[in-house]
Amino acid sequence: MTRHAAVRSFADLGHLRDALRQAAAERAERERRQREADRRAQREHQQFALAVGQVAPLRGQGTRHVPAPEPPAPLPVQRRRDEAQVLRASLSDEFDVSTLLDVDDQMSFRRPGIGQDVTRRLRAGHWSIQRQLDLHGLRRDEAREALSEFIRLARRTGLRCVRIVHGKGLGSPGKTPVLKGRVQAWLVQKREVLAFVQARPADGGAGALVVLLQGGPQKSG
Repeated sequence: MTRHAAVRSFADLGHLRDALRQAAAERAERERRQREADRRAQREHQQFALAVGQVAPLRGQGTRHVPAPEPPAPLPVQRRRDEAQVLRASLSDEFDVSTLLDVDDQMSFRRPGIGQDVTRRLRAGHWSIQRQLDLHGLRRDEAREALSEFIRLARRTGLRCVRIVHGKGLGSPGKTPVLKGRVQAWLVQKREVLAFVQARPADGGAGALVVLLQGGPQKSG
């Protein structure tokens, strides 16, 4: 080996030793940082444990709680029965309406304090008919409840003029219009009713009544 080759070999060896020392220093630094990070994490864990205190795992941990569905709202069956009973009790079938009816060329009714001009205008169609209730095919109790509910809702919604179709009684035994007289008596008992007249032929004639109600929605209480 020549002298120059030997110098290069020693020089390379020196570079290698320097590289090994640098690598060892970097490894030592990484290990030191890791140990420091571990110690810091351990201190934070200990501080958290001291702050929280002793804890116990929850029962059934890991299981998902599924809330029970809300039960459907109860149907107001009893309230509806009570309301139906009130409606039945409020209208009497024994009410004698004959003395309260005006019978001229056609039958009509007007509450005390209501002038004849009201029934005359009602018969002439001064107020347009806004709603209609057809009682065909209903039994007496059904017709009474239907009429009470219809008048109540019409009054609440501010209707003034409605028509009640009771039929001419041609299908009744003896062809006697039983429901017609009942409807007249029921309407007279309703304070919301100011007047009613037999409908014009185009509006049902003898098989229907045109009813005038108080104006404005009815106040509760």
